[in-house]
Amino acid sequence: MDADAFKAWRKSLGLKQKDAADKLGLKKRVIQYYEKGDRDGKSVEIPRTVELACLAVSLGYERYDGRRLPSSAAEIAAP
Repeated sequence: MDADAFKAWRKSLGLKQKDAADKLGLKKRVIQYYEKGDRDGKSVEIPRTVELACLAVSLGYERYDGRRLPSSAAEIAAP
């Protein structure tokens, strides 16, 4: 996920940067770095864990209790 895709994800859900930060367990400033793609001139990579958290939020999951999920994405339904 690059900076443009991250920003598009947030906007597609109608989230403000602060809302996205709260849902992902991050600081608003980190969201800003991810959307800009750099921090102080150095490239910022969005971690895979954040990418996966974005997917979970998109699917309506805000918490995970550790239970096994279906093996197919087609079988996953938001709670």
